[in-house]
Amino acid sequence: MQYWLIKSEPETFSWQQQVTNKVEPWTGVRNYQARNNLSAMRCGDLAFFYHSVSEKQIVGVVEIVREAYPDPTAEGGKWVCVDVAARGAFAAPVSLATIKADPALSEMALLRQSRLSVAPVTAAEWAHLCHIGHWDKP
Repeated sequence: MQYWLIKSEPETFSWQQQVTNKVEPWTGVRNYQARNNLSAMRCGDLAFFYHSVSEKQIVGVVEIVREAYPDPTAEGGKWVCVDVAARGAFAAPVSLATIKADPALSEMALLRQSRLSVAPVTAAEWAHLCHIGHWDKP
């Protein structure tokens, strides 16, 4: 299993909308590295749902339920999306400030490549952030 972090501006698409919609295509990614990360996702992988811009915090976990396919919001076919399903909210959302202050997370892709909207997360980072956010589901 691989772990990821996907970002969304809550004013555009929020965690609550993800929960309400249950399964949602993760569309609109227009960065080559982020696209490659979407292409590397496999069914069953888990991702942190991160509210970017105004909130800057991890708010929940989604599961990849459909692997990369052509993004219907893009022309030309070079962009992909995956489908994600909500698996649970963090009891205590984890802020970017908390992540930055934690030495165990200093190498996290979120910090090293802050503009990347789809980023990998190591197993150690995943476990640590789940502990901080009080999310103990598999």
